[in-house]
Amino acid sequence: MGDSAGFRETLEVFPNPNPGRNFIIEHRCPEFTSVCPKTGQPDFGEIVFRYVPDEVCVELKSLKLYLQRFRNEGIFYEAVTNRIMDDFLAVVKPRSATVESRWTPRGGLCSNLLVRFPDGPPTLEPYATRPVHESPQSQPDPSHHV
Repeated sequence: MGDSAGFRETLEVFPNPNPGRNFIIEHRCPEFTSVCPKTGQPDFGEIVFRYVPDEVCVELKSLKLYLQRFRNEGIFYEAVTNRIMDDFLAVVKPRSATVESRWTPRGGLCSNLLVRFPDGPPTLEPYATRPVHESPQSQPDPSHHV
C-alpha cells in the first residue's frame, strides 16, 4: 500500500468564497479504480464526496489526480474508502463530510460503503428504509388506489 502522506500532497485547496454560510458541495468520481490486493484484479466504482466546507474547498483537478493515484494501488474497499476520508479531512478540514464508495458487482455481490465526519452513532439510513429484496422501482405508487 502506498504512503498516505504522499497521496495527500496531491490534494490542493482554495479559500471558501463564503465561509459564513453552511452549504453542501458534492463531487462524484464515476470512474474510480483500484486493485484488489487478494486477486490483483481491478476494482471499479464510484466515489461520492459530500461536504460542508469551513475555510477552504478542495480544488477539482487535484482531487481528480489524487483519486487517479489509486489506479494501481492494491487496497480493499473498506481501506480505500476510509483512507480517502482521512486524507480529505487532513487537507480540507470540512465542517462535516461523507465519502461514499459504490462498487460495481464482483462475483454477484455489490458493495457500498459510507464514511461520515463527524463520527456519530452508526445508522443504516438510507439503506434501512426498504427491505433488501425490494428495489426503489418495486415500491408501490402511493398515488395509485386499487
